[in-house]
Amino acid sequence: LDADNYETDPCLKEIRRAENYSWMDIVTIHKDKLPNYEEKIKTFYEEHLHLDDEIRYILEGSGYFDVRDKDDKWIRISMEKGDMITLPAGIYHRFTLDENNYVKAMRLFVGEPVWTAYNRPADDLPARKQYMKFLAEEA
Repeated sequence: LDADNYETDPCLKEIRRAENYSWMDIVTIHKDKLPNYEEKIKTFYEEHLHLDDEIRYILEGSGYFDVRDKDDKWIRISMEKGDMITLPAGIYHRFTLDENNYVKAMRLFVGEPVWTAYNRPADDLPARKQYMKFLAEEA
């Protein structure tokens, strides 16, 4: 993807159409740009899940998404400018900045955005049960 020209990037436009990502915004995570920065950073790093997919497209900067594998071990995913990730509903994850302490990311949603994070443990939620069923079927 062309992060320098995300407003006009035909590949991004096609992804948004194909996946029905009808809503988006841009968030900048930096101490001078994000209100309640320290609190937000701690919240992002708390292990949690969402009831919907989490889609992020890195426009500037870099950071890490940590996700749990099927054996409940952490996998660290390095994200930098031009990278897009979709974390499925029900997967435990967290986000942290790297040593640059800066990222600007597009947040994409199907329909209206839902920001609710469910901190671990949240194994009884339907999204988590569905995700675990998916993992079992893949094995």
